[in-house]
Amino acid sequence: MNDHRRISLWAAVLIVGVALTGCVQSQTAGSSAAIGQNKAVMENPVELVNQLSSDISEARMAQLNVLAPDGFKKAESAFFSAQKDLEKGNEIADIRKAVMESRAHLQQAEEIAKISRTTLTDTLKARDMARSAGAAKFENEYRRVENDFLDLTRAIERDNLSYAQNNRNKVIERYRELEVRAIKEATIGEVRALIARAEAADARKIAPLSYGQAVDQLNATDAFISANPYAKEEMHAMAREALFQANRLVVITGQSNRIKTMKPEAIVLLLEKHLHTISAALGAQDMRDQEYPTQLDNIIGSVNSLKSDRTFMSEKNQALQAEMETLKAEDQARIDALNVRVATLEGKTREDQMAKERMARERMAVEQRLAAERKFNQLYAAVQDYFESDEAEVYKQENQLVIRLKAMRFPVGKSIIMPENYALLSKVQKAIRTFDDPRVIVEGHTDTTGSDEVNMLLSQQRAEAVREYMIANQTLPPDSVSAIGYGSERPLASNATSAGRAINRRIDILIIPAAKPI
Repeated sequence: MNDHRRISLWAAVLIVGVALTGCVQSQTAGSSAAIGQNKAVMENPVELVNQLSSDISEARMAQLNVLAPDGFKKAESAFFSAQKDLEKGNEIADIRKAVMESRAHLQQAEEIAKISRTTLTDTLKARDMARSAGAAKFENEYRRVENDFLDLTRAIERDNLSYAQNNRNKVIERYRELEVRAIKEATIGEVRALIARAEAADARKIAPLSYGQAVDQLNATDAFISANPYAKEEMHAMAREALFQANRLVVITGQSNRIKTMKPEAIVLLLEKHLHTISAALGAQDMRDQEYPTQLDNIIGSVNSLKSDRTFMSEKNQALQAEMETLKAEDQARIDALNVRVATLEGKTREDQMAKERMARERMAVEQRLAAERKFNQLYAAVQDYFESDEAEVYKQENQLVIRLKAMRFPVGKSIIMPENYALLSKVQKAIRTFDDPRVIVEGHTDTTGSDEVNMLLSQQRAEAVREYMIANQTLPPDSVSAIGYGSERPLASNATSAGRAINRRIDILIIPAAKPI
């Protein structure tokens, strides 16, 4: 390690140490609250480790594990050491030392990651495109190019910037080759298989229009990819449309085969039943005595009304929240003014008053922490009652709530949320809304079936699917919910048995209550 890197590391350690021990003494009265809060955190090793856990997760989501792999690995190792010290009830000095070490490595990794992002901008884009296209399915080839990519970032960590600059184009080209292959052999291959399946069910004859649309889209996509291998966005859009049309063809062919033996009235009644089921669920008027276009307009109107009402309620809640914050600020200003007047009337000096305020804040911090713990335990008990034992496991992880979704199921190898999961996710939404503006992390986990690369990507995609579902249903704003995939890195049971693998395939929801200002 050269002198510059050594100085940077020790500077990071010093900065983190000063921040953690609260040795910086403010010269203004307004900083007293921050000092008191830092002191409260310092006296609580659980808070130290929890905050570090959150920061490690954020670093992984920011891709520090690949942009600065060696530094991130050291930071994570020190974090695990701090966790073990906490579990064993070791001295807070040992926990603080491990936390400081982890943060020093994390800070250094963040600095390296900035250089990696600047140096490897096009490489990172090519990597993301290849992963999105499913290149990780080509396990051996993908692993080799991924190792070459990590060689670039490790070279940057070791101050060998020229190696990364001289070799990045080779890595970009290999990612692009895998991306095109993934699109043509995976996505287009799946389209061909679906069309062949429909053909076997007599799609050419029974669903000729849908069959023609699917085949035309497949041919157009194949030709476009061959002629425009670097038109990334258009390529992905056409591939998605081809897959959609092929799946649609299979559905239409199956439905056509099912109804071809039905009598006309039975077909009409089936359609009426579907429309009525939807309108009844929406609480819309029963209009089965009207023409189908009118029934459909009835459903659309009901949906638009619900959407408008939900938007109105959301805006109303935001306005009420803003009004409450304003009132709280005004009340606090009045309290502060009264405190100053009382201090003056009692003949207290400014120094005495500041000392009294510090003591009051420290006492308030303790009271608020105890009140928060009581409230958290109450909410924890309430959330437990939301779920059946076969749906989810709810438990406390220090001051966080974890909902382990045992009944969450995805199609094999896919990240699509199927309708049978909606009831479970509705309970998750209810659990989240039980807390006041919490932060939520959605974690995706897999078993060890398949390669590490495929599992890591699949777990990330599934976690992101759940996150998008929450955002679409206005459970939380986008900046309050994160998604992270761990692949098979964090098993709960042995992967040697089918039962163990089933346990390891899961979605975990971490609910982190909002920290209230002291």
